[in-house]
Amino acid sequence: MTSTDAPASAAPATRLVVRTQPVDELAPLIPRADPRHPLLWMRRGEGIVGLGETLRIETSGATRIEDASAAWTSLAANADVDDRVGLPGTGLVAFGAFAFAKSSASTSVLIVPELVLGRRDGRAWVTRITLWSGDDPDAAASDAATLEIPEPTPKRRVPRVTFTPGSVPPDEYEAAVTEAVRRIGDGELEKVVLARQLVGELQEEDGLRATINRLADDYPDTWVFAVDGLIGASPETLVRVDHGTVSARVLAGTTSRGAGEASDRERAVALASSPKDLAEHALAVASAVKRLAPHTTRLDTSPEPFTLQLPNLWHLATDLKGTLGDGSSSLDLVRAVHPTAAVAGTPRRAALRVLAELEGFDRGRYAGPVGWIDGRGDGEWAIALRCAQVSPDGTVAAYAGCGIMHDSVPADELAETDMKFRPIVEAFGG
Repeated sequence: MTSTDAPASAAPATRLVVRTQPVDELAPLIPRADPRHPLLWMRRGEGIVGLGETLRIETSGATRIEDASAAWTSLAANADVDDRVGLPGTGLVAFGAFAFAKSSASTSVLIVPELVLGRRDGRAWVTRITLWSGDDPDAAASDAATLEIPEPTPKRRVPRVTFTPGSVPPDEYEAAVTEAVRRIGDGELEKVVLARQLVGELQEEDGLRATINRLADDYPDTWVFAVDGLIGASPETLVRVDHGTVSARVLAGTTSRGAGEASDRERAVALASSPKDLAEHALAVASAVKRLAPHTTRLDTSPEPFTLQLPNLWHLATDLKGTLGDGSSSLDLVRAVHPTAAVAGTPRRAALRVLAELEGFDRGRYAGPVGWIDGRGDGEWAIALRCAQVSPDGTVAAYAGCGIMHDSVPADELAETDMKFRPIVEAFGG
């Protein structure tokens, strides 16, 4: 394993040998993941799983995404790649997770695994990635070929984690919402996203794979991810780049599901016509368009927000799709759009200042970019929502936030965070 916190200068000296070959079948993927250090990205049963670690790039501070992008570009340009499948997620791949804030104590990371197992569009593959230090890349490839594809292991029961409020208890969260509403009323900003934290302790060493499996079973239409202890099921696509096409999904505006079919339909209709939620959503869409448009020759959005149905709630959603115009990589676009108004607020600078003053804890990688990038710079990145960070000592920190507007009601926002906590709390047996 190679690790560096000065990636831009260190990466060019490193050369990787990458070999991707088709295989007959790899389903299911999650039971093949490492139970203690899972690397995974999937949706509707398809995606990629990483095993082992060939190389790690760590960055921090204000230039964390830029530094990682520069290091990755150098590493990819120097790699010896033989990709015999040619699908998104084949060839050279790194899994990534980035801290939300430049001042965060959490490191940002790109991890290149030794093995990548993938499934997409009915096809399966395995990629072997190894360091090359000699004159013959085929020798390194031969060594990598000895890495065996793991067989799926039986499901284990989901571990039970008891969560309690973190540094900001519910009454203090409501007080923070009240203060945010006051500042919005005074014209300091239009919207700010305030989050809460729950903490617990994981007792079982191999509980993460069962937790991820439950997230995938319960929320199949989300991006289910596991990167360096950050696990979750995000419904929001930050940015996706695939051979010159760029897309994103913006979510802002939320309500709970109804108890029955009629009630559920009424809630969706009410959300789609709610002035507060529509205004919040419009700010998030405008922010995404503003950040992506300079990098595209064309960028289209859904004509109107649509209601996105998840098992526990409804979201207002807008899809963006366009054509890349400046050769940016997926990480370049991640740097351009993060943080979005959906997870920070607007105007961005004022929202980040108010968020830091009122929230009361370091978000770490919560609401930061999480996903993967390949050797061409293509990739899929989500916003790390409905997630928890599992530390090496077993501490589990879960997060959920709400967009605060001028007419926000503190008790309602608190209730919304409880809804958003539900996927990760239930995935840990709660």
